[in-house]
Amino acid sequence: MSNRVDPTLITELEHFGLKDAHKCYNCGNCTAICPLSTPENPFPRKMVRLIQLGQRDKLLEAPEPWLCYYCGDCSTRCPRGADPGETMMVMRRYLTSLYDWTGFARKFYTSERFEIMAIAIVAVLVGLGLLLFNTGKPNWDHAAINSLWPAEHIEIADLIMGGILSFLLLSNVFRCFRIIMGKMAFKIPLRYYASEAKELLIHTLTQKRFSQCTDRMQWFVHLMIMTGYSSVFLLVVVFIRWFQRDHIEYAIWHPVRLVGYYATFAILYGTTYAIIGRLKKSKAPYKNSHPTDWMFLILLQLTTLTGIFIHFTRLLDWPATTYFLYVIHMMVAVPMLVLEVPFAKWAHLAYRPVVVFLLKVKERYAQETAAPATAEAVVEGAIS
Repeated sequence: MSNRVDPTLITELEHFGLKDAHKCYNCGNCTAICPLSTPENPFPRKMVRLIQLGQRDKLLEAPEPWLCYYCGDCSTRCPRGADPGETMMVMRRYLTSLYDWTGFARKFYTSERFEIMAIAIVAVLVGLGLLLFNTGKPNWDHAAINSLWPAEHIEIADLIMGGILSFLLLSNVFRCFRIIMGKMAFKIPLRYYASEAKELLIHTLTQKRFSQCTDRMQWFVHLMIMTGYSSVFLLVVVFIRWFQRDHIEYAIWHPVRLVGYYATFAILYGTTYAIIGRLKKSKAPYKNSHPTDWMFLILLQLTTLTGIFIHFTRLLDWPATTYFLYVIHMMVAVPMLVLEVPFAKWAHLAYRPVVVFLLKVKERYAQETAAPATAEAVVEGAIS
């Protein structure tokens, strides 16, 4: 590993939101109080020190930024006001930009203007696409979205978009895997990866490590937003044929309605809590809001609200209003999917559990390969 000092690193990180890392005098208080920090993977002090020393290569290969969930304890108790929790957040943005081979993530995190323009351009393209590509036979007597945009046509577009997004995200995750594992990436037998697959699934679905933080409310809000949006994604992408149906009202206990209601409540609760917290700056994780934090919350809440409005206008059987709101809804939802999932906040949901999983694989491989070596050494000692 290179130990070259790069004095430009801290300046570069300022474009990702870094502010107070220079205040840190390495007392170690932040690492001591962090419930997730371990002797093998200590943070945040180690990460802040790497920034101060310009250790770009070591920072790139460090898994610790993904082991932090930003409960804010370290920032609250820092005697110098160095805000180590926000510094860890900055490093996650920076690492996301390095994993992304397209360069979009870097532009998203370093240019608010680029982010707004990119979202606006995708929104306009989606709006134009819906206006140009439809059946041309709207039902003006009843609100029937399928009369203009049949579910099977939307399904095809969803599958194409899902394939592209999956390729972009998974290719970036693969780069993360190569960086974190280093030379061990393909030396460790596949059975070790398979044996720890359960950990990957658990941390992906529950963010279990987050629940170990002292501020469990942050974990709960995070879980609500994640599960709520994941539920919506399944409904509108995977099960669109059952979700987008005209004049067919499911019973209140039908799975489609139950999942839809849960997703609506979960997203509105989680995003509202986070938005109010950021407006009031009520606790450490909400005191320094990056433009991408605001954009993520705003797009997610607008997607949910426009979906609610569409639901009511369909029940009221207002065709023109329903069609108009549907176009607006898609102009908000699609840019968030296309841009946030592979390049910004949603990518963190992939990197975190993957890194936890890879560390488990490393740990198990080290334990099982060390045991025979130790036994062999004991035998050789006895013989000698």
